Amino acid sequence: MPPASALNPLSAAAVHPKQDAVFGMFPSRRSVVHSTGGMVSCTQPLASEAGQRILKQGGNAADAAVAVAAALNVTEPAMTGIGGDCFCLFFDAKTKEIHALNGSGRAPKNTTVQQVRKELGLADGKNGKIPQYSQLSVTVPGAAAGWVDTVERFGSGKLTMEQILTPAIELAENGFPVSEFSAAFWKNSEPYIRDASPNFREILKRDRSSENFVRAPRSGEIMKTPTLAATFRTLAAEGKKGFYDGRIAKAIVDVLKQRGAHMELEDLQHHLEKGSEAPKPISFRFTGQNTANPGHPASSDMEDRYIELWEHPPNGQGIVALMALGIFQELEKTQQILPFAQEDHNSISYLHALIESLRIAFADASWWVTDPDHSPIKPAQLTDPAYLAERAKLFNKDKAGRHSYGKPGKSPAHNHSDTVYFAVTDKDGNGMSFINSVYSQFGSCIVPEGCGFALQNRGSTFDLGPEDHPNIYAGGKRPYHTIIPGMVTHGRTSVPDDRHLHSVFGALDAPRVCIGAGMPDQGETGGATVYIEEGVPEEVVAGLKGMGHEVEVLYGMERAMFGRGQIIRRHVDADGDVVVWSAGSDMRGDGCAMPA
Repeated sequence: MPPASALNPLSAAAVHPKQDAVFGMFPSRRSVVHSTGGMVSCTQPLASEAGQRILKQGGNAADAAVAVAAALNVTEPAMTGIGGDCFCLFFDAKTKEIHALNGSGRAPKNTTVQQVRKELGLADGKNGKIPQYSQLSVTVPGAAAGWVDTVERFGSGKLTMEQILTPAIELAENGFPVSEFSAAFWKNSEPYIRDASPNFREILKRDRSSENFVRAPRSGEIMKTPTLAATFRTLAAEGKKGFYDGRIAKAIVDVLKQRGAHMELEDLQHHLEKGSEAPKPISFRFTGQNTANPGHPASSDMEDRYIELWEHPPNGQGIVALMALGIFQELEKTQQILPFAQEDHNSISYLHALIESLRIAFADASWWVTDPDHSPIKPAQLTDPAYLAERAKLFNKDKAGRHSYGKPGKSPAHNHSDTVYFAVTDKDGNGMSFINSVYSQFGSCIVPEGCGFALQNRGSTFDLGPEDHPNIYAGGKRPYHTIIPGMVTHGRTSVPDDRHLHSVFGALDAPRVCIGAGMPDQGETGGATVYIEEGVPEEVVAGLKGMGHEVEVLYGMERAMFGRGQIIRRHVDADGDVVVWSAGSDMRGDGCAMPA
């Protein structure tokens, strides 16, 4: 007999499900969403609606992306917010160019790695990282500048910042019903929020029956964050200066100094002066796996077709995807693997090749990815085909390997040594791949007084040793970032300037694998465990273990490790040359794809 809540959809239990409910207990099919007027795909329907509203008001994909980012700060503050950093890739339909924006902040200038090690009590000769909930993990939040710079550089010019932030301001002031995943993340983080700063009440729900009269909001309950709305109003009225040189900046510095951190107003003002950087995007052209075959499902009948994967350059780890793709292509070229059919997806041979390609790439990234202003190498050295061909020699088709970082320019084969993503497109053909993160759930959990947001803990990705590590902590330096916006274009090799937007993506429904490299809890092992999502056949898991892979299958809410992807695919209808956007939103989240 089903529970009463299942029979009565209006029951309280149905509206407010158990906070420990099983993840995906009743998985359901989601259809692809199609539109000719643009699309928003993100992890929260109210945030999708915010972006849709901006598109309908005449804004473009960049304008709508900032509206979505702000709305997600309100509705999913555990994952994202103005207290964190952002990165984006923008496809300009007029020029067919891809642009990148780096909205990440730096460590306080007046600090050193020796000072941090001493304050953490790290013994001489011992390597490590800054603990996630330490005040020393907080770096300058770059998102506020990133939002303003995104609108100024890529926006339509038709809407003001106030118009773009209005949907998020309304959600924060009037309140919104909390979604299931967001409620679960809030509950998990509540004890950390309470301990992190005296301003914890600003991001918890009022309840006179609870400790300190506040608690984490539950699914379906209305949550208001008026101080966050005030922060957005300041940014809308005063621009970047209102965030980095005024009341908000002072509140950030004050709360961090109360905790014993060393950020100064000058650190925030320096970010105001520097603004978000616009590095050259990095890419890899992939022609393997029958991509150029006219019979390929996504070939668009182009005989000499290629697809090109675009990523944001370091200090983000998007370069891992390019390197892994290059290694994968080299394995096919040298016949270590053969072209896979659709039914081979998540097979033993496919996953082994994928895992090993990623392992080799992550081994490099964990050493070489850092602030580009402090890097001894260039991204092009790591994605050079000759270098990737040497790295591919580490692959063994019969067993798992343990790989250390390579040395670009030399043969390395002998060497043994919590985020939201969303995608937006518009009726003019522009595409935006955007990611905004506070890193761990609610970041450091430290809330500046009167601001309504938590500060990120991105500094916990710095290395505190050895001294020659490229990502070693230094004052004024940007840390390694795990967040990676992605974009795919396609064209023909015979036509040099033939480039079309293929898709804006960040992943989706099929069971996933995850290598924990780069995550804060992986320590110095680089993440040896391969996490596999329930749904992958047991014989595949057994086969990978037989090859020597350390495999752990994740079930239920543990599957949150695999993230929540979004994708928007572009194609041109054969009858009338009409551009059609086709989108999907990951079933692992509360979100949806919404047409404009």
